[in-house]
Amino acid sequence: MTVPKTSAISPAHSLQCLDVWGGNNSFDGAISVPGLDVWVWSLPYESQAHGGDIHYISMCRCHSISRFVIADVSGHGEEVDELTRRLRKLMRKHINTPDQTQLVRSLNRAFDRLKQEGRFATALLATYYPPTDDLIICNAGHPPPLWYHKASGAWRLLTADVSGPEGDVTDLPLGVISKTTYTQFAVKLGLGDIVLIYTDPLIESMNPAGKMLGPRGLMDMAAGLDTDQPQEIRQQLLAELTEYRNGSPPDDDQTLLVLSHNASDPPKMSLAEKMRVMTKMLRFEGA
Repeated sequence: MTVPKTSAISPAHSLQCLDVWGGNNSFDGAISVPGLDVWVWSLPYESQAHGGDIHYISMCRCHSISRFVIADVSGHGEEVDELTRRLRKLMRKHINTPDQTQLVRSLNRAFDRLKQEGRFATALLATYYPPTDDLIICNAGHPPPLWYHKASGAWRLLTADVSGPEGDVTDLPLGVISKTTYTQFAVKLGLGDIVLIYTDPLIESMNPAGKMLGPRGLMDMAAGLDTDQPQEIRQQLLAELTEYRNGSPPDDDQTLLVLSHNASDPPKMSLAEKMRVMTKMLRFEGA
């Protein structure tokens, strides 16, 4: 397996107030936000520099809203690069907004304008709120995350039976129907809980007999991971997937986020830090 080159951000980088980090580049490294240790691995198809998977992490002005977005865009090339830049701008615009459905509706409108080009995307948005340890999920046609609940020692698929008002179309991929309603649900994380967010190729892995792994197959595979060593989960899981495919390479971009809950509280801000945040906010508003 080809290991992607790390980007300019250093391993174990701690996101600061009003940071937006990510893109559609290859990356293999660690990120830290209040309450979570995060490992990000993204490898474009055939080890290209950029691909159709977009990943972003943002931090609000008070260290109280950490947001994670994975989007799997149809196609590659300059159009995806433009969508990546547009997503970054929308992440900045909604960086202090608790309700992430506003962001996903904005994304859907952006993709709706590209409908004539056949562009669409699945997306998974997750917002972590450290004061209550809640992880809030909004899924736009994306594979469901996996959640390891340490207290019970069990893995489960993070899905919810949520529906909008009668007659509404809910939670479709971006760019399919402009007036799609998006819903969200929350789970409360405990110390040592782990959440895996990923793109399609992981569950579309085929064994030599032609059997696709699927979400539940991935969950069964995750049951054999060493959850006491979350920093090793990426390597362990990708090795298992390579073995399942009998060494065959994946046929698309791959992205995996490992979120490990350490339950730490947001840091208190000094006066100098508050001033830096105000300066950033003014720059954001003028952008």
